[in-house]
Amino acid sequence: MLEKLRTHRRAFDLAAAAACVLLLCYAYYLQYYRGLDPCPLCIFQRIAVFGLGLAFLIAALPPAAWVVARRVATLLVVLAAAAGIGIAARHLYIQSLPPGSVPSCGAPLDHLWDILPVVEVLRKVFSGSGECAKVENVLGLSMPWWVLIWAAVLGVLGVLANWPARRRG
Repeated sequence: MLEKLRTHRRAFDLAAAAACVLLLCYAYYLQYYRGLDPCPLCIFQRIAVFGLGLAFLIAALPPAAWVVARRVATLLVVLAAAAGIGIAARHLYIQSLPPGSVPSCGAPLDHLWDILPVVEVLRKVFSGSGECAKVENVLGLSMPWWVLIWAAVLGVLGVLANWPARRRG
């Protein structure tokens, strides 16, 4: 199966990029048509999924026969997938805290960007707030679980498909 995945690498990369687009479309559907407003960690997860999709598009580019280009594209997939997994895991941790131990909701994210340096905004977002602790289930799992699962699966398959195999001498 691994050889088949590598043989159809570009098709897989395009399909994985399309999966990232569909994940983002569904998140925007939930936001604009179902009224589920994203918390700051949800927004960062969307950025990670966007980055993962972009990395798969880069991996699908034609000069993929070059070993260095394929390795760089694979590393971009790994970094984006790891970011998505890390942010989703932090979000799941915040959601698992007892109600009294989660910090109260803070200022909106766009206001934080206006008044604070980037490092401080990231620190505040990753410390979590009440809005990030709210659990909204979609098809039986919370949104961070879906991001974690998709990022992990696409990340692993992306490495298997794109990392150049060693030539046997």
